[in-house]
Amino acid sequence: MSEETKTSQGVLSPEAASAEHLVRVEKIKEMTKVGMQPWPEFEQLDSTCKQVVDEFDQAQGTKVYKIAGRIVSFRLHGKTSFAHIQDRTGKVQIYVRQDVVGDKSFENYEKFVDLGDYVFVEGASFKTKTGEISIRVSDWKLLSKCLHPLPEKFHGLTDVEVKYRQRYLDLISNEESRNRFKVRSGIIKYMRNYFDSHGFMEVETPMLHPIPGGAAARPFVTHHNALDTELFLRIAPELYLKRLVIGGFERVFEINRNFRNEGISTRHNPEFTMVEFYCANTDYHQEMNFIESMIKDIAQKTCGTLQVNFAGKVLDFEKPFARISMQGSVSDALGYEVTESNVDKVLKEKNIDFDPKKPFGDKVVLLFEELVEPGLFQPTFIIDYPIEISPLAKRDANNPNVAARFELFIGGMEISNGFNELNDPFDQASRFKDQAKAHEAGDEEAHHYDAEFITALEYGLPPAAGAGIGIDRLTMLLTDTTSIKDVILFPTLKKKI
Repeated sequence: MSEETKTSQGVLSPEAASAEHLVRVEKIKEMTKVGMQPWPEFEQLDSTCKQVVDEFDQAQGTKVYKIAGRIVSFRLHGKTSFAHIQDRTGKVQIYVRQDVVGDKSFENYEKFVDLGDYVFVEGASFKTKTGEISIRVSDWKLLSKCLHPLPEKFHGLTDVEVKYRQRYLDLISNEESRNRFKVRSGIIKYMRNYFDSHGFMEVETPMLHPIPGGAAARPFVTHHNALDTELFLRIAPELYLKRLVIGGFERVFEINRNFRNEGISTRHNPEFTMVEFYCANTDYHQEMNFIESMIKDIAQKTCGTLQVNFAGKVLDFEKPFARISMQGSVSDALGYEVTESNVDKVLKEKNIDFDPKKPFGDKVVLLFEELVEPGLFQPTFIIDYPIEISPLAKRDANNPNVAARFELFIGGMEISNGFNELNDPFDQASRFKDQAKAHEAGDEEAHHYDAEFITALEYGLPPAAGAGIGIDRLTMLLTDTTSIKDVILFPTLKKKI
């Protein structure tokens, strides 16, 4: 690579990038001739880039560091070179001089090192004339040769397709992206700690289910050859987690993947991460309190404030989360009460497609999704869901037409769903039968009849409430990210042709 190309790190055309690849492949052959290994064994390190910077005031050139990282900028000036190397903790500048490392070593460095190479360096820290803390290299070694040019340093990956398919390039070149996934890791850590502090036990349940269940969604289907049987990637872990509550684990949670054979959008990915948890001897009101408290705790620890920027607005996590009934929210949006007698007329006026034969509750949901849900920006619990769309939830003790259920909306997105768990095996069996009829009639998202779960309920599920929280969407909120693809390391993409 020429000195100019190394220095500029500009955007390369596909043709130039291909040519650059061939140049680097040729360098491999030359390196081996002079005894340099392109991919040798590791070197023992004693520090990170961040430590070099953080310890400078104490070290003041007295400590010799052994660090490694990827070269993300590179400038040659005659018999000297400045470069930046990047590791998991950040970046630090390195300074290589021919009269320090030796003629042969500097010749190899100048001839064979490129942007993107992963190198080991040893040396003491110092501060340049411009005030930048750096390493004066006394020894170096190539640890892994990069055979392709990196994305341009100032703009990162502008090709969204490449960004998601080759996430490693995005992470190398985009500090914002790296930080976003560090935040995501922190969110999960804070969540685990919160559950642990409240006496919950983390568990793992099957990913392959003999019967799809736990949510209304179309499943992915696979085949187990040894058993010669059809299996389904799990839609949700709910029915297995409730079995554990029956077994005596009264507070359980699981953070894991769910799979739903549905569309892809800025808010939907076919595989996504959720936490689902169940607690005996509680109800959905207390569950809402728990979720509100946990999200406030995570927001404060993640963002350092309860006033969080998202999509050009400010989410206020400090105020108590609003709690509104679904039917009431629709009536508020209309300016008058929606009832069984006028709901069909309202749907027609709003040009919403509907089946007149469907129950009142289903029609209210259609109005809610059209008129209310997109405007639920501040944290809001919607309660009193129609019982028709809540096949696993207990009926409200005061109104049998609605479920003792909630969904939490923030930023116009559903973040959480929870309810009092239906523990009457006869009622559950009846609802499973209704769902099975709907499935036979063509509703691919309807539940199947799960006889083994009914048997488990017959042993006695204590009064309990459970809920799920979408971790991908929660991460979106707390990192001010409007596309779910940007918070999933490897989102599902169309097959590359």
